[in-house]
Amino acid sequence: MSEPYPRPPGEQRSEQPHNIAAAIAEVSERATLLVHEEIELAKAEVTEKATKLVRGAVVGLAAGVFLVMALIFALVGCAWLLYYYLPGNDFTYFWGFFAMAVILILFGVLAGVVAAKVVKKSAPPVPNMAIEEARKIRETVSAHPDGSGDAASPAGAEG
Repeated sequence: MSEPYPRPPGEQRSEQPHNIAAAIAEVSERATLLVHEEIELAKAEVTEKATKLVRGAVVGLAAGVFLVMALIFALVGCAWLLYYYLPGNDFTYFWGFFAMAVILILFGVLAGVVAAKVVKKSAPPVPNMAIEEARKIRETVSAHPDGSGDAASPAGAEG
């Protein structure tokens, strides 16, 4: 009762390929849009993480400048203190500075080793959300209609 008269067979055939072509075009457009959105999500994640790293680096640099200046004054004071306690005549104050330099070299080597270990452990900014979304999309697209998750290839279905 939906149609008052049946359609001719030729008319139905011409309409089906048009619907299939439109559906394929729509799926292709949506897949392209989805891929572009995933790329934008990955860019946004990496940008956000990089921005946080830069902010932390700037604050760390400012703190480093203050600490270096304080360290210079403390080291000069320690060098004079070493001169005061080291044996020698009144004009050999340079030995205090040499002793302080040796102590600083040892601390520098230790700090370099620790920094190398930290850098090796640190990971680059990875867009985890975008990767997870792409994984979900791949699972959804490759899921078989009966829910098995194995998508049969068209070439395998023919043979």
